[in-house]
Amino acid sequence: MTRQTTTIAGANPAIYSPSGHHGAAAAQRSQSYRWGQLLIGIVCMAMIANLQYGWTLFVNPIAEKHGWSRAAIQVAFTIFVLTETWLVPIEGYLVDRFGPRPVVLVGGVLCGIGWVMNSFAASLPVLYIAAAIGGIGAGAVYGTCVGNALKWFPDRRGLAAGMTAAGFGAGSALTIIPISAMIKNSGYEAAFLYFGIGQGLIVFLLAWMLTRAPEHSKAVNTRNVQQSRRDYAPSEVLRSPVFWVMYAMFVMVAAGGLMATAQLAPIAKDFKIIDVPVNIMGLVLPALTFALAIDRVLNGLTRPFFGWVSDKIGREQTMFIAFAIEAVGILMLYKYGHNPLLFVVLTGMVFFAWGEIYSLFPSTCADTFGGKYAASNAGMLYTAKGTASLLVPLSSVLAASTGSWEAVFFVASGVNAVAALMAWFVLRPMRRKHIERSELPH
Repeated sequence: MTRQTTTIAGANPAIYSPSGHHGAAAAQRSQSYRWGQLLIGIVCMAMIANLQYGWTLFVNPIAEKHGWSRAAIQVAFTIFVLTETWLVPIEGYLVDRFGPRPVVLVGGVLCGIGWVMNSFAASLPVLYIAAAIGGIGAGAVYGTCVGNALKWFPDRRGLAAGMTAAGFGAGSALTIIPISAMIKNSGYEAAFLYFGIGQGLIVFLLAWMLTRAPEHSKAVNTRNVQQSRRDYAPSEVLRSPVFWVMYAMFVMVAAGGLMATAQLAPIAKDFKIIDVPVNIMGLVLPALTFALAIDRVLNGLTRPFFGWVSDKIGREQTMFIAFAIEAVGILMLYKYGHNPLLFVVLTGMVFFAWGEIYSLFPSTCADTFGGKYAASNAGMLYTAKGTASLLVPLSSVLAASTGSWEAVFFVASGVNAVAALMAWFVLRPMRRKHIERSELPH
């Protein structure tokens, strides 16, 4: 009975269910268990979200205490993003080899150490080292939790990856107010210290409950979602043209969205609406504050939503719709963003059509290359986030050289439109041929 329970844990129980009352009970236990694994991953993601999304709260207090320039302090954030993204393939390999538990254990410890070091960093090199340690830890937790979700849910990969990524996107919303309050009342050092220990400890304890997903005996194919019938090792994936098409699309959409969203404050300032009050359903906030608040909510909601949609209608179809909405939204934000209300509404539209890349690409990658090495392969694809972040400063150069934001908006919209067309006309036929080849004997 134990053997039967593990084989049905990852997919639709109807595919594997043993007969009789005991078989139905085993199927129910396995369903509950895998949802428990998903919930653990979501909570772990929420605990590391502040390492990225809460950083902005600390920049000004650090600058005021030490007299360092904001540019020098922000180098630490760049180091964090690069170590968080570029080392995920290595961490993914360790997950595939040893299971999720040891990788998340170490990741939680490193996240805690990074913020504790920030609390007493008296020089920029120490701040940079702390950022690297925290980035390695955050990447270990992020890559493991997404990879584990893909393995436990081959029948609902889009939804599972989306819910896990939403934990990272929306997790900071729960703690942003207490962190701000602690910085104000006790200093930024205390906030780094206590939240670093607390967040790291929670991840460390939850890691003990993570378990390796079972091997699945076959792909879970539907009319709209096709999956490979064999597992491709990372070395094979790197030689596959379809992987590099996905990588290019990921970079294009991530960079295009970041170009528009990372510059929201200066754009709102140039549009002269940064502090104009906006009233939506009785809630009144300054335009930029309202837009950033909507970012947190919609950037979290879009990941499970579009992941769920992709499970129903297919990955490429969903990509085409989302990327096309993003392209149109960015253009409309440029044209109508001088109106404070439309600035808030259209910013929400842009964020909603952008954040889903963190559910669509991992699930598409696992569908294409199999579940056995899902953490490693999705980790390699995730490095596209780091590549995209390196391109974002070009938007400031483009705006400075042209004297307006027009070129930035057109470039950002254009790359999303190209990615939408690539999803339908390039990725879709390439993936179909790839999956057909996976069914041939090797």
